[in-house]
Amino acid sequence: MTVLVVGSVALDSVETPFGKADDVLGGSGTFFSAAASLLTPVQLVGVVGDDYPVDKLQPLADRGVDLSGLERAEGPSFRWRGRYRHDLNSAETLETHLGVFSRFSPKIPEAFRSAPFVFLANIDPRLQLDVLKQVQRPKLVACDTMNFWIESRRPELMELLGHVDLITVNDGEARQLSEKANLVQAARWIMSHGPRHVIIKKGEHGAFMFTEDTIFFAPAYPLESVFDPTGAGDSFAGGFIGYLAKTGDLSEGNMRRAVIYGSAMGSFAVEKFSIERLLEVTREDLGSRIRDFRKLVAFEEELE
Repeated sequence: MTVLVVGSVALDSVETPFGKADDVLGGSGTFFSAAASLLTPVQLVGVVGDDYPVDKLQPLADRGVDLSGLERAEGPSFRWRGRYRHDLNSAETLETHLGVFSRFSPKIPEAFRSAPFVFLANIDPRLQLDVLKQVQRPKLVACDTMNFWIESRRPELMELLGHVDLITVNDGEARQLSEKANLVQAARWIMSHGPRHVIIKKGEHGAFMFTEDTIFFAPAYPLESVFDPTGAGDSFAGGFIGYLAKTGDLSEGNMRRAVIYGSAMGSFAVEKFSIERLLEVTREDLGSRIRDFRKLVAFEEELE
């Protein structure tokens, strides 16, 4: 099944202790698409400026990402410059230039409106709500957000929660949104306001998925080399939603498998700058890493 993603398509300049890259492909919509398209067709809606090197998106198109919803607007593209020091869980933003993204008003093409799976990537909640007015009863709607929107657009974000099935946030965002220090209490609070599933990402410490009755935890994959954490969360979401769309199965057991697929795609994303590693990954590579995840947590219960 197809996934519709609405998010940013940007140019990133990133510096880490292991190197630097300038004006490489970035943005929440880009990372999500690169991860999800390994598993299922993706429809991307976003905006770029007239200075954007659109030809660099061709590998995404070759991978099955429909770019016909990508708007070209007059003006500069969205650019972000950041730096990671030895704590790779936290980025220091050096520059942000929204460019045409500051005037972005998502227009969902008619051919995209019946997509059964919708991911509202990290953009203004007002725009996320507007997207939901343009789609036709999807099977699953998931969203992401960030601390800036939690603080500046809280009423709109609270309204959005009532219209989504699942939200992905990191642990700091979950605490900020719920005003609960305990993550279990934070997840329960968020679910009480709409979503049936809450995924709390903890970076190198894994991810939790909460439902009304269950809690599932997936560890992060132990990598010897983490090159660039940018986009890891969006890549997680791409793997997670992409697997659900591929299987069309929203059962509890399959949702748990989807968390592992998300964790696997997130682990690939950090191995190189930008989406470079994601575009190299094959389904065989993914299958091998999924088996490695099983070995990480498998044990035999001792019977008395």
